[in-house]
Amino acid sequence: MNVEIKSNDDGRKVLRVTKDIEAGETIYKEYPVVAVLDADLESSGKYCSHCFRALDFSTSSTAFQLPENQNPLGSTFCSEHCLNTNKSQSTSLLFTQEPPLPPELAAPNSPALDVEGRKAAQDKFVEYVKKEKRAGPLLVARFIARQVALETAKLAGKMSDVTAAGGSASASAKAEDAQGKKKEDFTDAEEGDYLLADHMERLRYLGVKPNEEELPLISAVLEKTLPGLEQFVTEERHATLLGKMAYNAIGVGYREDKPESTARPEDIEKTRTPTGTQHQLGSAFYTLSSYANHSCTPSAKLTFPSNTTELHLISTRALKKGDEITVAFVDVNQHDNESGAEARRRRRIELARGWRFACGCEKCEEEGRELSKEEKEGEKEKEEVVGDESKVEESARRFEEREKEIREEKANDVE
Repeated sequence: MNVEIKSNDDGRKVLRVTKDIEAGETIYKEYPVVAVLDADLESSGKYCSHCFRALDFSTSSTAFQLPENQNPLGSTFCSEHCLNTNKSQSTSLLFTQEPPLPPELAAPNSPALDVEGRKAAQDKFVEYVKKEKRAGPLLVARFIARQVALETAKLAGKMSDVTAAGGSASASAKAEDAQGKKKEDFTDAEEGDYLLADHMERLRYLGVKPNEEELPLISAVLEKTLPGLEQFVTEERHATLLGKMAYNAIGVGYREDKPESTARPEDIEKTRTPTGTQHQLGSAFYTLSSYANHSCTPSAKLTFPSNTTELHLISTRALKKGDEITVAFVDVNQHDNESGAEARRRRRIELARGWRFACGCEKCEEEGRELSKEEKEGEKEKEEVVGDESKVEESARRFEEREKEIREEKANDVE
C-alpha cells in the first residue's frame, strides 16, 4: 500500500509513506467500508447505490433493484454484483425480512421471527432517514450491519471448518465472500496493520449529540431482526460512531446540481472533499484515508478517477520515505473574487464548523503573520474554535499519551 500508520510527536496516528513517491504518483487505491448516496440521489435511479457509478440508460437499459418490499429507499444498482454485495453487507439485515443468520448458525428449535414487527421497525427507521436527509444515520446503521455481517461470516466459517473434513480453510473464505468481503473492499489486516475494530478504536471523532429519535429506531430494527442484537449499540457507542462518521467521512464524486441546503451553515453535514461538500455524490467511510490529516498545502489529494467509490490517493509533490501524507478537507484554493485573507478566513471557518479545529498548517501560520492589524482583529472575532476539539477513545488516548512519554524520555536520555 506504500503507507504505514505511525504516531507523530504528539502521539497522534498519521499516515506516512514507506518509500519515495514521485509527484503525481498514485500512492494507493482504497475501497470504503460503507457508503451512502446523497439523499436526493438515493432513489433517483441516476447512480448505483453501492459503487456510485453513473447509470447511463442511453447505452444500456439494464438496472438492478431488489423487490419493492426489500427496497424501501428505492435503491438502484449498476450490476448484479453491486446489488448482491450491498445486500449481503447491510441491506439484508436492515431492510429485508430474510433470516439474519446462515443455517449453520441458527439455533435448533429457535422461535419464529417476528416478520411483521421487523418490517414495522424497518419502515419507521426508513421514514426517519428520509425525513432527516442526512448521511450520518444511514452510515452508522450500515456500519453496524456490516460489522454484524463480518462477524457472522467468521462464525459461519469456523463452524464450517469444524464440520468439514480436514478442517479446510476454504470454507471460511467462502463464508466471508458470501458476506461481501472480497478483493474490492476496505483495507484491513490483510493489507494493513489493523483489523476493522482496531481502526475504529484508534480513529478520531467529534463529540456529537444524536437526535433522540435515532437510537431507539436503530435498536428496534436490530432487536426485531435478532433479539439481543440491539445490545451491540449502547447510547455511548452510538454517539461515538456518529462522531467518527462526522469526522472521517469523505465526499465522493462531483456534480453541479446538488440542491442548496436550507440548514444553518454550522448544521450542514461536512465531508472531507477538496471540491466542497456541495458538489459531492455521496459520503463514504474509508479505513486508511481516515488517518490523513488536513493541510491547506496538502501532500496528496483524494481522487475518484473511475467515477465510483474507489479512492485513488495521488501525491501532489515528491515525497521522501517517512513523509506524512496530508490532504485537503475543504476547498483550499483562492477564488477569483477573494483576497488572500478572505480565502484563509473561508477555509478556516469551514474547518472549524466541520471538524472543530483551528488550522495550524504552515500556510495558515504564514498568511496569518501577513494579515493587517484590522484583518487580525476581524478574524479573531469570527474564530469559532480554538485548538482541536476532536477526540480519541479512552484506550487510544492512554496509548497516545504513553507513546509521547516514551519519546520524551528517549529525547531526555540523548541530551
